Amino acid sequence: MIDRVTAPHGAWPSPIIARDVARAERRLGFPSVVGEEIWWEEARPEEDGRTTVMRRDADGTVTELLGAPWSARTRVHEYGGRSYLPVPRRDDKAITRHGIVFANHPDQRLYLLERLSSEPRPLTPEPPAPGALRYADPALAPDGKRVICVRERHAEDGTVTRAIVSLPLSGRAAHDPGAIVELVSGADFYASPSPSPDGRHLAWVCWNHPRMPWDGTELRVGTLTDTGVNDAYLLKGGVAESVLSPVWRDESHLYFASDWPGWWNLYEIGLTGQAIALHPAEEEFTPGFTELGAEPYVRLADGRLVVLHGRADLRPGVYDPATGDLTAFSSPLTTWETLATDGRTVVGLASGPTDAQSLVRLDPGTGRTTTLRRSLDAVPDADYLPRPEPVTLTGRYGAEIHANVYPPTNPGAEADGPAPYVVWVHGGPVARATTRLDPAKAYFTSRGIGIIDVNYAGSVGFGRTYRQRLHGQWGVLDVEDCTAAARALVDQGIADPERLAIRGGSAGGLTTLLALTGDTFACGTSLFGVTDLLRLAGETHDFEARFLDSLIGPLPGYAATYRERSPIERAHEIGVPALVLQGADDRVVPPAQAEDLVRALADRKVPHAYIAFEGEGHGFRRADARERALEAELAFYGEVFGFTPPGVPRIELTTEYREPETAAEAATGPAPADEGPR
Repeated sequence: MIDRVTAPHGAWPSPIIARDVARAERRLGFPSVVGEEIWWEEARPEEDGRTTVMRRDADGTVTELLGAPWSARTRVHEYGGRSYLPVPRRDDKAITRHGIVFANHPDQRLYLLERLSSEPRPLTPEPPAPGALRYADPALAPDGKRVICVRERHAEDGTVTRAIVSLPLSGRAAHDPGAIVELVSGADFYASPSPSPDGRHLAWVCWNHPRMPWDGTELRVGTLTDTGVNDAYLLKGGVAESVLSPVWRDESHLYFASDWPGWWNLYEIGLTGQAIALHPAEEEFTPGFTELGAEPYVRLADGRLVVLHGRADLRPGVYDPATGDLTAFSSPLTTWETLATDGRTVVGLASGPTDAQSLVRLDPGTGRTTTLRRSLDAVPDADYLPRPEPVTLTGRYGAEIHANVYPPTNPGAEADGPAPYVVWVHGGPVARATTRLDPAKAYFTSRGIGIIDVNYAGSVGFGRTYRQRLHGQWGVLDVEDCTAAARALVDQGIADPERLAIRGGSAGGLTTLLALTGDTFACGTSLFGVTDLLRLAGETHDFEARFLDSLIGPLPGYAATYRERSPIERAHEIGVPALVLQGADDRVVPPAQAEDLVRALADRKVPHAYIAFEGEGHGFRRADARERALEAELAFYGEVFGFTPPGVPRIELTTEYREPETAAEAATGPAPADEGPR
């Protein structure tokens, strides 16, 4: 039995330390399966964020296929997506062995690593500048000799164009760029190139500025030839319908997800004729457009579909087109990300409130899962993990706000009175907060700080109407929803009204900083947050270059609104301490935005700290950066709320402008040495 100690909220002794949180978790991605062989991507924070590709053989042997310095990560759309593909090759005995094609992060070229080979060889030409030619979302052509994928070209003048291309596995295109065939071009964006089983047709999803893929896309199909795609035409979609994830049923029919009825539901359509709704329901059958290459449902050889469905959290089920029945599975794994199958074996990535992200095999007959690989070798003691409490709150004018509450959780500590709480703002604004295990949350809750993770207006998982509530209202409704969520906890006696904080990254950083202009929060943490919307519109990458048209309004007509919603223009209204964490190499939100905000805070003598992370972009990948960011955030709350977290370096708040500190410079010395049991 654990002896309970009484200590201030935030200073509880905890075995969950920042070093373990930052270094222990491998990020798994994009599984593939052929029979008993399974592949997946694996990001390694302890290796400076390098991503390798792993293979699990029939006997359970796990092999790392890419050693340093190779890193399988694509920069298409800057956010990337699926960067590798298993491809069949035959040896002298005509035995099929699978190698992999992958996009190498430093140069963005495609390479082929054959089975039993130690060195990859290039498949695409050297780009005119590093990263000028990028490839993602690969699919194998039906003849097994070529790869079809999305290519992104960056010209010297900054122009970005995309196309769907086909390239030979022979490697000829590495020296002869003419061997790459441009199959489809003309649209601003492409996703999901999908050849039909007989190789006669190609289906794909495309869209154009200013739409985003969750606003309006087109599902198109055409005749696939050796020289291109002919006679292409629209199957479904348009400016006010988001169509995603085409999967061929047979040579002449496709499944896809469409939000035409208000929710992303499943449909079937032939090469001619009307689309047929398969299972109308007020739930989603896709997490929306997250990264290129995610698969929210797959087709089995017997014709059934294994699907993910739900709201912010998606769970698996089996849909039988012959009967129209959907059999839902119950599992402690509450949050599923993607699936893969070869028609027989089904694998997926899933997690739960006390289960780390895992690669699992799913039995479509029973719903049982077998864990094949975990992102964490050891999960923290379940007694220290907070159990999310899904809540629906009431916002302005009676609008619903969805959120997950994570109360302080530590079997060995207690404190008097309501706890400090931090509102977490996801980095969408079109994204979602799920109930998956996040050790970073447990890092705070195990020390006595509660969290409420808010699916504010615009979040994915609650239908098109909920997403579109944010149209024209970014910087308004998101702030109102997050503020209302915090106040609801105060009204219930759960949270201390004097010790409320808010934190968010990217778009969530903008929400955080604008929320600090009110009188609800005592402090806030912005991680690579947006501070200047006009600058963002002019400087950000092409994928999101017109995102603000829907979130705020098109320029130049809405320039005044952009200024009104920019934290840099309202910095004079911020009177509470702020922590600003920024990647020095961020291409999405350049560091100049953070630096200008910090200067404005210094001009008003607002206490703040600014830490820059060299070599980091939009989101921190390296273990040392993630560790320091966690410790800095906890120390920041300690400075503001009046507690000393054991074993965590203090952070110095200043009212003067200083050149950005590096992560190593930010620590001013250790706190008391007792940091609790490990």
